[in-house]
Amino acid sequence: MSSLSSIYIKKETLKKLLEVVEKKGDNGVNLTVSLNNETNDYGQNLSAWVSQSKEDREAGKSKYYVGNGKCFWTDGSIVVAEKKEAQATPVQADSNDDDLPF
Repeated sequence: MSSLSSIYIKKETLKKLLEVVEKKGDNGVNLTVSLNNETNDYGQNLSAWVSQSKEDREAGKSKYYVGNGKCFWTDGSIVVAEKKEAQATPVQADSNDDDLPF
């Protein structure tokens, strides 16, 4: 573990996010979180907003901020997460699995 942070999201913002998700028929919302090296006047260095598409960013659309917070512990090394490629493993049928429900 290289850091721990906390973020505060107001109840009104949560309600608005849920309303939009339900209206769109989505299962959730993707958020972008920014961790800065400097803190603001409130001692916060973390902010979160609804993620934007490349087209939205290029069009200069405003970010919909959902909350702010702070990093309260770090070991000083944060790495970029990369998706690991899944390796297919052959599945063998076991004759002793007859009692499984599905």
